[in-house]
Amino acid sequence: MLETGAIAGRLHRHLVEQGRRCAVEDVRIGGSYVAVVLTGGRIGLAARLKEAVGAEIETSRASERISGRPADTLLDRLVYGTGAVERAMGLATANALIHPPAPTEEEDTISLMRLRAGERVAMVGLFRPIVPRIESTGVRLSVIERDTPEKERREFLGACDVAIVTATTLLNGTLEGILGELGRPRHVALIGPSTPLCEEIFRGSPVTHLGGSAIVDGAAVLQVISRGGGTPDMRPYLRFVNIMVHRS
Repeated sequence: MLETGAIAGRLHRHLVEQGRRCAVEDVRIGGSYVAVVLTGGRIGLAARLKEAVGAEIETSRASERISGRPADTLLDRLVYGTGAVERAMGLATANALIHPPAPTEEEDTISLMRLRAGERVAMVGLFRPIVPRIESTGVRLSVIERDTPEKERREFLGACDVAIVTATTLLNGTLEGILGELGRPRHVALIGPSTPLCEEIFRGSPVTHLGGSAIVDGAAVLQVISRGGGTPDMRPYLRFVNIMVHRS
């Protein structure tokens, strides 16, 4: 059973030395996403949780305070941050350090799950655009959100054959608890633009599939974030990346 924050802690330890050798060039804090730009133009993204949207933060001032500082000072916020925006800055920094290359051809995230009619699929966090495709396979889909009663959540997670989990669980501290409530699913996918595409840190966990993204037009992505746009607005400037995790 993983302790709360264990995955974030692994990610921090894996990247902290690299972070000390890079500097922060820019930070963008939008209504839906946070972006961190490192030396050389490497950009990382992380979702800005809804409960943080009311915070009064000005991107220009944040960037002025942080620009030129070693990246590990922002990475630290992933594990030591006191609020949702700080944790998002930490995860965005981690994703900038990982900086996955964009694939020449995208693999289809849903196809890689090989869903079969009659299987039970638990979706943690509503991924509305992919629901019709999932349901068209004939699976029994159960969506789990923050207000789902505990009894139902445990039942859905304990009985599922496939779990699809939003990467924002890394930011709200619920990922490890969700993984701990799983039974014996054959496939566990952590997906979304916030997903850290670092296979090593998920080894030994129930996660078998990382579905994240690589940025192909950084300037356009930064503009979208500054305007408060979300995933659909960024999609033309991203390429989906899928990595399978070795399960011990």
